[in-house]
Amino acid sequence: MKTKIRVLVVDDSFLMRKIISDMINSDPDLEVVDQAKDGQEALEKVSQYRPDVVTLDVNLPLLNGIEVLEEIMKRHPTRVIMLSAYTQPGASATIKALELGAVDFVSKPSGEVSLDLNKLKEEIVYKVKIAAQVDLNKYLFTLRRHPPVLECVEKVPTLRKVIVIGASTGGPKAVLEIMQNIPAGISAAFIIIQHMPQGFTLSFAERISWQSNIKTKEAEDGELIFAGKAYVAPAGYHLRLIKESNQIKTKLTQEDFVNFLRPSVDVTLGSTAEIVGKDTVAVILSGMGKDGLEGVRKVKERGGFVIAQDESTSVIWGMPKSVVDSGLADVVLPVFEIPQAIVEIVEKT
Repeated sequence: MKTKIRVLVVDDSFLMRKIISDMINSDPDLEVVDQAKDGQEALEKVSQYRPDVVTLDVNLPLLNGIEVLEEIMKRHPTRVIMLSAYTQPGASATIKALELGAVDFVSKPSGEVSLDLNKLKEEIVYKVKIAAQVDLNKYLFTLRRHPPVLECVEKVPTLRKVIVIGASTGGPKAVLEIMQNIPAGISAAFIIIQHMPQGFTLSFAERISWQSNIKTKEAEDGELIFAGKAYVAPAGYHLRLIKESNQIKTKLTQEDFVNFLRPSVDVTLGSTAEIVGKDTVAVILSGMGKDGLEGVRKVKERGGFVIAQDESTSVIWGMPKSVVDSGLADVVLPVFEIPQAIVEIVEKT
């Protein structure tokens, strides 16, 4: 008999706990072992039940979700999915949680008590199943490792390369680690495509900017691309690069979804390869599916360089695996070696 995935549901709302539990229990492969109404009870029940996955609300009494997550990762490391309200504070806390070790998150569609949460049933069930597949030992190794910080060199950079970073599940932590180890003054611009719901990419960009040497912002339509800066594609928009009067600019569109996604890594890589050619560097990080594969093909056709994150440091080795299996990766690296590789590629130009 197949063993079910055991889930602990943590939320301060009785109604939310019931809705979430009913959704999870409706799947034959999942079962809710118990519920917790506050942070302290959550820690006790994680210790008692040792669940495979915890769904954890950001806003909790006694200990908030971030504090609970930190304690879980210290005491009994567990796969955690955060549930966050669709608000700016909620988004900021969620990005922090991903940095601290949460595997993924689900955005509540209408605030802390979302009576329409049922419309996210498929997403919650899917993400619980994916989280349960994460190799905890491998994941914990990447969390506990302290990466070297590259020396920050202050200079006025010229644009030599455009680095397009594509990521999905497991990506925020990887993207942040890479950007934290890129020196200021690098002669490259960074375009970051991270699959996230609307409302979260702004906080993600702000967090990168605060914690790295690279000034980072959520991309706007029609802005110039500069070396030493990073631009995060806003959720709900494809980001293309265009050239006007010999200057590279962003173009945001709401064209049809590509790979069921918007933004899509394929869209950004395709336009970048067309505009920048051999000076494009594609970096494909942790995530489900194959978004980025067709864009990488175009990068290779134009003489660009492709880096894929290795399996050992990927939370989900889907997107990079598709690139590796297709023979399109120039190098396959653990996430902590990618920053140095980017610097060397730029410096060799």
